[in-house]
Amino acid sequence: MTNHLNLLPYLSIDFALLFEKLLLIIVVVTGSLVVAMYTTYAERRIAGFLQDRRGPNRAGPFGILQPLADGLKLFMKEDIIPTSSSKWLFIMGPGLAMLTAVMTGAVIPWGSALKIGEKVVSLQIADINIGILFIFGVVSMGVYGIMIGGWASNNKFSLLAAIRGASQIISYELAMGLSLIALLMLTGSLSMKTIVEQQMQGGWGGFLGWNIIYQPLGFLLFLICAFAECNRTPFDLPEAENELNFGYHQEYSSMKLGFYLFAEYINMFISSTVMATLFFGGYDIPFVNEANLANHWGPNIVALLGTVCLLIKSFLFLFVFIWVRWTIPRFRYDQLMDLGWKKMIPLALANMVITGAIVLWLNK
Repeated sequence: MTNHLNLLPYLSIDFALLFEKLLLIIVVVTGSLVVAMYTTYAERRIAGFLQDRRGPNRAGPFGILQPLADGLKLFMKEDIIPTSSSKWLFIMGPGLAMLTAVMTGAVIPWGSALKIGEKVVSLQIADINIGILFIFGVVSMGVYGIMIGGWASNNKFSLLAAIRGASQIISYELAMGLSLIALLMLTGSLSMKTIVEQQMQGGWGGFLGWNIIYQPLGFLLFLICAFAECNRTPFDLPEAENELNFGYHQEYSSMKLGFYLFAEYINMFISSTVMATLFFGGYDIPFVNEANLANHWGPNIVALLGTVCLLIKSFLFLFVFIWVRWTIPRFRYDQLMDLGWKKMIPLALANMVITGAIVLWLNK
């Protein structure tokens, strides 16, 4: 009994910290869903502008309630499970895709910290020292959501689209990982928060410390790979309607289809936020000294302004995702694989070697 009592101090739970993290998880997940929902509205409006038409404009003022109408329509539709499908895997596919999409936001620093009384509240769910590896691991699991859904549908078009999607994601993950190795040579850390704090130490209010200045090729490679990872045009071969009908979610309906569609837009948002964090200073406010600003306005105001700044950077990348979709036609599948293996990977390797040589030369 004495041995068990000695363990009690180590088993104590900080309920205040637990409540804080649960609240932050709810805010991040809900925020990601809301951003994904209204990204569909933004995409349709921008597409309408680029094609000289109106876009959605009936549901609410300026069509602002259109995403809610679309979500209600998906929720109210009949949920059909094909009799020839593998039922449990058919249900698991979209659930896994949605789970991996929302999990990636756990290690992103959404701001510096809030000070409530004597307590400092971090705006990051988990500050782990392998944050980038966590994101890569979770994103890699997202492939199973596509593969399981396509295989369990027992439809040849769905299976072919799932195979395309899996091979595409695996191929471009290599170039994406290699592009980040060069960045890690400069930062020396896998922690997302540490990378942001290092960028904030540059001149011009942190702007000259942003990694985009030192790794422009690495950023370009990462951006192209992000398009392929999210199955976005010009890499939307798994959803090529003229070849594969509707793609890997051909047999899905109701909210199972909604999960797949929402997961794609959440992945776009998280990819945009990761790019803003790794290459554009994250929550760093450009041309502003946060320490001086905190002395005048207080640390909480500066933390909230940093969060708004990070979201603005992410929304700009979301606009790039949408703009490219309605501007560039999709590749053929052989062109997609040729670009990934014969162009992207050699460029990423060259960038890694050049960066390593420069780092060694500077550290002499």
